Amino acid sequence: MASAHPRVLAALGRALSLELTAVQQYLTHASLLEAWGDQAAADRFRRETVEEMQHSERIVKRMIALGVAPAASQLRPVATASDLLSLLELNNVLEDQLVVHYAEALRFCRLIGDTLHAEFFQALLEEEQHHSVDIANWLNELRPVPPLARASF
Repeated sequence: MASAHPRVLAALGRALSLELTAVQQYLTHASLLEAWGDQAAADRFRRETVEEMQHSERIVKRMIALGVAPAASQLRPVATASDLLSLLELNNVLEDQLVVHYAEALRFCRLIGDTLHAEFFQALLEEEQHHSVDIANWLNELRPVPPLARASF
């Protein structure tokens, strides 16, 4: 059985908590959007749910391989809002937290020379960065364009 630094194990546990928080949040938001009649957005959130669940599964498998019982002990409550734009802003915050967490875990793994876990966290970081960009782009598509300022002479 492989071993890992205690801080790497803690990073895996926190990652699992964040990913499962994302799963429940995206799933809830998909259901809200469906209830509001926005099936296209609901479907898009469901796809995000599946991706976050796949991340969770990878983390669980890594923890089991290390002989650690997976436990997501810090699930956060689902953040909700009354419109799509606000839901996306909430999800952008959550994705940013995942990106920061994976970047910190990656930095630590590199610092201690743990290339196996550095590669693991690097892959998750890149995927979460992609999610973050997707959400930011979606937000930009939905935000109203402010009127041009008029020049005053």
